[in-house]
Amino acid sequence: MSEAAPPAPVRQPNRTLAAFAASCLPYAALGLPVYVTLPEFYASHVGVSLSAVSLIFLIVRLADIVVDPLLGVVIDRTSTRWGRYRVWMAIGAPILMGSVAMLFFVGQGAGATHLAVWLVVMYLGYSISLLSQMSWAAVLSPDYDQRSRIYGFWQVANILGVLAVLLIPVGAQGLGYSYVEAVRMQGGFIVALLPVALGVTFLFTPEPRAVAPPAHGGVGQTLALMLKPVLRRLLLSDLLLGAARGLIGVLFFYFFEQARGFERDQTSILLLVYFVAGLVGAPVWAWLAIRIGKHRALALGSVYFALSFAAATLLVPAGNLPAAMAALFGTGLAFGASDLLLRAMMADAADAVRLDDGADHTGLLFSILNATSKMGYAVSVGAFAVLEWIGFDAAPGAVNDPQVILGLQWLFIAAPVVLLLGSALVLRLYPLTPARHAAVRAELEAREAGLSRTPT
Repeated sequence: MSEAAPPAPVRQPNRTLAAFAASCLPYAALGLPVYVTLPEFYASHVGVSLSAVSLIFLIVRLADIVVDPLLGVVIDRTSTRWGRYRVWMAIGAPILMGSVAMLFFVGQGAGATHLAVWLVVMYLGYSISLLSQMSWAAVLSPDYDQRSRIYGFWQVANILGVLAVLLIPVGAQGLGYSYVEAVRMQGGFIVALLPVALGVTFLFTPEPRAVAPPAHGGVGQTLALMLKPVLRRLLLSDLLLGAARGLIGVLFFYFFEQARGFERDQTSILLLVYFVAGLVGAPVWAWLAIRIGKHRALALGSVYFALSFAAATLLVPAGNLPAAMAALFGTGLAFGASDLLLRAMMADAADAVRLDDGADHTGLLFSILNATSKMGYAVSVGAFAVLEWIGFDAAPGAVNDPQVILGLQWLFIAAPVVLLLGSALVLRLYPLTPARHAAVRAELEAREAGLSRTPT
């Protein structure tokens, strides 16, 4: 007697995916301020030195990179009557809420120790929450096409969360509040939104019963996975793209205010336009990936990002807000390409690894992808140490020498362009083409069909 064939995958309704995507809103709303707002805020408004901010963010991020795979293993091995991922997201919520409050509701002179301690706590809660959420998304459906649809909802909700938190300083400063008060409002918004959004996700999203996870081989197996050709290029591309986007994020306010003469409220509008464009552009890159393949679409997106960013920062006249808005909208169209396509590519790579190893390492692979993204952003915060080395004064209203501003421009423009073009070059020889992935899927399905016919 043979085992019954597995049932066809169920298509989750839009309302279910929307409920699941609700959890993206507070996570995305926190992710942007962590690498754009907080470093500059603590350096310019709280009074922590640029070098200390750079070192703290670098060390904490690097430590977080080591912790992510360990958390992935622990989460994979959890089994409760309430589910696996739902429980860990619930555990991460109070950790996030408390640490966000301590980081955002801070007075001048709080010091480097305050930043370091609460940043560690915040990253712990953030890693627990994000890894659980990404793993939950992967098990909502085993079907390849349905997973693409799930991550499409995920990406749109992420950008909406970013836009929501960006609107806060624009609206607050328009109403006469100071920038410091606006940052505190961002923190309050995240703390208030988190339990509401998670409540929607928990109540209206099913969590399929988890099967026993494969045995994890610890550090050795993780390194072996990373050395596979398909993963080497994917992870290197992710690292380069993370560093490029991180540099743009951490230096955005300094560049447009010090080198281009915009006021803080104008710079906030420019950042908002940049992310609105990302929301508009995300479906375009998903469509292009279907036409030419995911890795080719991402390589093209990297080149487009590099060229449009160089044009937006070099050719737009200083102080011309409409021209800057138009140029940054054009650049921002590529913003969503990497997050969406890299995760879709990792899902494909997980199939190839599963064929090679005979085991499903999806959760571990996504934790590695998460770690390389963080490593890229960690490297980008090192730009603060370079700014201090060249003599940049980060205090609000400070006037820096022309040579210092020139150094800022090289760091903000040239470094991301080189990193983006490097990503495109890495992806040029990416081995998992659409044809190769189709062959992988066929072999996997044949193997599973053979197993289903094995006598019990």
